[in-house]
Amino acid sequence: MGMTDVRLKIKNPQNPLKVYEGKFLVDSGATYTVVPSSVLKDLGIRPQRVESFVLADGSTINRKVGNAFFEFQGRESAAPVLFGEKGDTNLLGVFTLEALGLTLDPLKRTLHKALLRL
Repeated sequence: MGMTDVRLKIKNPQNPLKVYEGKFLVDSGATYTVVPSSVLKDLGIRPQRVESFVLADGSTINRKVGNAFFEFQGRESAAPVLFGEKGDTNLLGVFTLEALGLTLDPLKRTLHKALLRL
């Protein structure tokens, strides 16, 4: 199975005019979207807590978590964001996909509007 990369905009919820646009790997196994700490600091986004995360190899890391606005192809929503550190990959995680009302088609490697249910 191949990988899916998308262009994603990150915005400061308090100042949406501050914007970063970058390439992100869609990871339907990742909970949070990962953005480099330096980018989030430049946008004025501050961490609110530290969480522990289990990696694919079973190891555990701690990372800061804050909140950001995300935009993909005109769809915009707020979601938690993980402050990436050196060596971390830009990831688009499930919380952000769900907040944007999107789902990943793993066969076509594309994002589509999700069928939303109550």
